[in-house]
Amino acid sequence: MNENYFEEKYDDMDEDIQQKEALVLEAEKIGEIEDDHEASQKINQLRRSWRQIHYWESEYEEDLKNRFEAAIDAFYAKFKEAEKEHEAAKRALIEKAKELSQAKDLKQTTKAQQELFEEWKKIPSAGRNLDDVLWEEFQKARQVFYDRKQEAWENMNQNFDKAKEAKEALIEKAKELEGSVEWKKTSEKFRDLMTQWREAGFAGKEDNDALWEAFNSARQKFYTRRNAFYEELHSTQAVNLKEKQELIEKARAIKDSEDYSRENTETMKDLAVQWKKIGSCGKNKDDKIWNEFREINDIYFDGLGKSNAKRQADHQNRMKDARARKVDLLNNQKRQIERLQDSLYGLVSEQEMKDIEAQIQQKEAFIKELEAQIEDIDSKIGE
Repeated sequence: MNENYFEEKYDDMDEDIQQKEALVLEAEKIGEIEDDHEASQKINQLRRSWRQIHYWESEYEEDLKNRFEAAIDAFYAKFKEAEKEHEAAKRALIEKAKELSQAKDLKQTTKAQQELFEEWKKIPSAGRNLDDVLWEEFQKARQVFYDRKQEAWENMNQNFDKAKEAKEALIEKAKELEGSVEWKKTSEKFRDLMTQWREAGFAGKEDNDALWEAFNSARQKFYTRRNAFYEELHSTQAVNLKEKQELIEKARAIKDSEDYSRENTETMKDLAVQWKKIGSCGKNKDDKIWNEFREINDIYFDGLGKSNAKRQADHQNRMKDARARKVDLLNNQKRQIERLQDSLYGLVSEQEMKDIEAQIQQKEAFIKELEAQIEDIDSKIGE
């Protein structure tokens, strides 16, 4: 009976010690649990289990107990150290929140504040006594920014109304100009309206796009018409340029021929008349192509002048030669008359005298003709 009793006791003691050994091993593995709350619950569970096991007052049990408590103490020491790290991490976020509280870029700062909040949620507890205090500090720093943001939004809404009103006025002005045909002047006005549009600012997400569509529609109506006008104008100017270049080639061919005939001169004059009838070929090209045409004309008519001067000089020389011949002939006739008159003194026959007198009269008449011709030549030479 006694022997069985002690055997049972030893069996119970052995089982209890095995349970405590198992609890020690579990306690020593608590550090592997990542979740602090889960670890705390595990410790409480292990302690409850430990207390429920009978204490046999053996030295080995004392060793197990010391190992058990040391494992728990090690965890709490590590836990406290972690809490300090968590506190430092949270205080760092508080400082960042304070720095962001005065930031001007509301959109970027809102995103940054949200990122801080997400970081805060990831940081474990810094201790029951500190968590609420740190959270209040963090929220206070963040609230400074959100108060500023709210105020900014209220001011922004007022600015939106002003911008909307200004842009609606600009739309009306744009509509008044969309049908204008004063292309250059109106283009400048639209550029000025565009500058005012940018200066008016943002009119709010709900209205800004619609306002821009209305404003830009009026602009595009004008620019579409203006572009069509200039496209047609440039096409016409290209035709005019081609026609003027053809006139230049015709004028150059006549100039290069150095034939200063009346026909060529009339053709050159007609080319100038045709030139005037052809419209503009563009401000940048008009002066250049006109100078080229005028230079060809100047060269031709300069040559014509020189040709006419030479022809006139040749004509004068021919007239002078003709006058000299007539003067020689006239003098010869006078000498013949003198000889005929001298021959009258020796004549006896009345008939011979009449014949000589007739010859003298003929020559005198011829002399008068020559004098008239010489006088006519002199008048022409003097012209």
